[in-house]
Amino acid sequence: MSCPRHELAPGYSISRIINGGWQLSAGHSSAAIDREATIDALLQLRDGGLTTFDCADIYTGVEELFGAFLRCYRERGDDPALDGVQIHTKCVPDLDDLPHLTRRHIEAIVDRSLMRLGVERLDLVQFHWWDYQIPGAVDAAGWLADLQRAGKIRLLGVTNFDAPRLRQIVDAGIGLATVQVQYSVLDQRPKSGMIDVCVDHGIELLCYGALAGGFLTEKFFDVPEPLELTNRSLIKYRLIIEEVGGWTAYQNLLVVLAEVAAKHRVSIANVAVRWVLDRAQVAGVMVGIRNAEHLGDNLRALSLQFDAEDEGILSTVLAELNQLAGDPFDLERIPFGQHRQIMKTGLNSEG
Repeated sequence: MSCPRHELAPGYSISRIINGGWQLSAGHSSAAIDREATIDALLQLRDGGLTTFDCADIYTGVEELFGAFLRCYRERGDDPALDGVQIHTKCVPDLDDLPHLTRRHIEAIVDRSLMRLGVERLDLVQFHWWDYQIPGAVDAAGWLADLQRAGKIRLLGVTNFDAPRLRQIVDAGIGLATVQVQYSVLDQRPKSGMIDVCVDHGIELLCYGALAGGFLTEKFFDVPEPLELTNRSLIKYRLIIEEVGGWTAYQNLLVVLAEVAAKHRVSIANVAVRWVLDRAQVAGVMVGIRNAEHLGDNLRALSLQFDAEDEGILSTVLAELNQLAGDPFDLERIPFGQHRQIMKTGLNSEG
């Protein structure tokens, strides 16, 4: 099965399912990564049509891992650029560095990503700013735009911005191709204003969290509420489940997702991913990877099409959930809030 592609810019298209690298990070869980087996899995994913990979400067070890993947790809006689392999990364200055951030600091982050990945130009850099009370986000985005004009970056985006600050950046004349946000049947915050800004300025969404760290799969269907969670993603999305109504409301949602999945002979994950892919301005959905085990299942989401009955029952069950308030990442920015407490805001210097 081929993977549909989406053109983000002239001559630059991505696979609509994006291989998310967060689960490969040393900060995700205590489980060790088998480097050789993981690189082989990345090659399998690319050969299966999932050519786009997402990482970050703060995903400990992942840029280096993707750099090794690109070297292996070249060693087998292939050219990643010609074959349409894309590596998207991020620029996430540490919270403590924001008050005195400089152009040199931003350039050092970009140069380090170039070195780790072993490339001459970064495909897409997605910028994040931890605290809006600290001025300087627009200036830093402008410095990234300067590096883009210098040839170090192909496309610019942002990640985990809200709609007003996204508008500030584009109003400053900084061209953005994408904004990366959390978006799922559990979290519809992009609809609160973000999508309108994106439509106005031709910006497209790259979405993470569509599977809520694994909660939107058969693994948690019709099971008791877990007392212990094994990684940071599950902790993060367990908090989202509490916000939308708790375990019972979440299980009611899974029942409906399972009904739609059974009707189309696909998985719950397929239904959850397809729902996000069908939202306005969504160019691609990230699915976390640790191996290529779910390649075939992930591809099935791309051929799934909902009919009117599916749309009706999904809309009904989603309307029964509490809707998360505010813009994307608003909850995660509340000082001392439970969503903020699990965030690590100093990983750049540690890397």
